[in-house]
Amino acid sequence: MKHTNLIAASLLALSLSACISAPAGPPGPQGATGNTGATGSTGYTGATGGTGATGGTGATGATGYTGATGDTGATGNTGARGTTGARGSSTDGTVVIVPAR
Repeated sequence: MKHTNLIAASLLALSLSACISAPAGPPGPQGATGNTGATGSTGYTGATGGTGATGGTGATGATGYTGATGDTGATGNTGARGTTGARGSSTDGTVVIVPAR
């Protein structure tokens, strides 16, 4: 029974100690800083490609032939000559106008 009382008193003391807060202690020393890792090597630069060959120039085409000159057309006929109208009279009277044929 003594053990039971002792256990009960310990549990009661433990539960009450959680309600009581004590001031925080001084901070501990700062830990050491770790070493920095080594930097990796830089990769090689690739070679520059060569320039492609230049294409040749094409040949010039042949010159075309000149077409033949056309013949000159025939000269047209001259129209018939018209007749001269009648001559007027100088006397007082009727003047007759005769149309051309």
